[in-house]
Amino acid sequence: MIRFCSFLLLLPILLFSSVVSNAENLRATGDLGVVVERASGSLLIVDQSDRAKIGRVEGLGDLSHASVVFSPDQRFAYVFGRDGGLSKVDLLTQSLAKRVIQSGNAIGGAISDDGRLVAVSNYEPGGVRVFDSETLELVADIPTGSKTIGLVDAPGRRFAFTLWDDGETWIADFSEGREPDVTIVKGIGKNPYDALITADGRHYIAGLFGEDGLTALDLWETPPTPQRILQGYGRGEEALPVYKMPHLEGWALAGERFVLPAVGRHEVLWVDARSLAEAGRTKTYGQPVFAVARPDGRQVWVNFAHPLNDTIEIIDTPSGEVIHSLKPGPAVLHMEFTPRGHEVWVSVRDAGRIDIYDTRSFEKLGEIAAETPSGIFFTARAHRTGL
Repeated sequence: MIRFCSFLLLLPILLFSSVVSNAENLRATGDLGVVVERASGSLLIVDQSDRAKIGRVEGLGDLSHASVVFSPDQRFAYVFGRDGGLSKVDLLTQSLAKRVIQSGNAIGGAISDDGRLVAVSNYEPGGVRVFDSETLELVADIPTGSKTIGLVDAPGRRFAFTLWDDGETWIADFSEGREPDVTIVKGIGKNPYDALITADGRHYIAGLFGEDGLTALDLWETPPTPQRILQGYGRGEEALPVYKMPHLEGWALAGERFVLPAVGRHEVLWVDARSLAEAGRTKTYGQPVFAVARPDGRQVWVNFAHPLNDTIEIIDTPSGEVIHSLKPGPAVLHMEFTPRGHEVWVSVRDAGRIDIYDTRSFEKLGEIAAETPSGIFFTARAHRTGL
C-alpha cells in the first residue's frame, strides 16, 4: 500500500515532466519558410524569427524554375520541379514525404482553396494534372494540346490556367467532385507567357509575349469576357532585348494601384485597381523581373534581369519615386517579405546566401548561407489566394 501511494504521489511529477519534455520539442509552423537551392535539387528550411536555417531536404530533382505552395496547416510544402517532379515535403520532420514524376517538363502549380487538391501545369506533354494533396494520387488529367502557363487557384475549388499556343484560358471547377467542369475562354491574345490572380480572387490577368499588353478576366462573370488592358504601353519606342521575362506574381496592390514590371523596358507600370487603366510609370535601373509590394503597400521592391541583377530599387508608393537602392551582390533572384512586412529576405544566387533587410531603415540584419538560392517562400502563403 505504501509503494502504491508513493507511485500515486510520483505520477503527477512524471506526467508534468513528460509534458515539459514534449513541449520543448514542439515547433510551430507559422514562422517557417523554405529556400529553393536550384543547382543541388534541395530545399532549405528556415525560421523567420531566428533568421536561421534549421534543416535541408535533398533529392527533389531539377529545381531550376521551381515554385512552392503550402498545405492549410502550413506543415507541408509542395514543390513543383522543372523535370515534372511533384514533391511533398514535411517541414516538421524535415523529410520528403512523397514524390511523383508526373510529366516531362513542368512550370509551376497551385493548391485548391480547401487544400485538398494540388494541380501542376505542364509544358511536356502539356495540360494540367491534378492530385490528391494527402496521397499525391492522380485525381484528374486535363489535356490541352498546348503548353500551359499561369496556373493559379481561384475561389470555389477552381483552377485557372492559360494556353501558350492557343491563346485560351481554361477554368477547371472541382466544386462538384473529382470530374472538373471546364470553361474555355478564347481570345486571350498571342502567346501568353504568364498570368496571375488578384489577392481577392476576382481578376485573372495574363501577360502577352506576342502582343504589347495584357488581358484581364473578371471571374465573377459567367462566362468571363476578355478585356485588353495596357494595350500599346510600349508603342512608339524602340523595343529592348528581353533578357528575362518578368514574373507577374510580382503584380501587387500598393495603395489604390497595382504595380507590375514592364516587359523589355526599364520601368514599372502603375494600374488603377478599379478600372485597370494605366495610372503612371516609374523609371527603373534595369528591366524589372519582380516588382513586389510590401504587405502594407507603402513600398515596392524591384529586382532586375541580367546583366543588372546585382541591384534592388525601393519605390515609395504615394510618390512613385525611387527612394533607395541596394546592391546585395551578383544574381539577385527573389524577394520575400515577412507576413507583416518588417523584413525582406533576398536570394543572392551567385554569392551563395540569403540577405535579410529591415524594410524601414534598409539596414542589413543578417545573412544565411545557401547553395545557389533562388525562390524564397514563407508558410504565410498558405492563406493567400494565388500564392
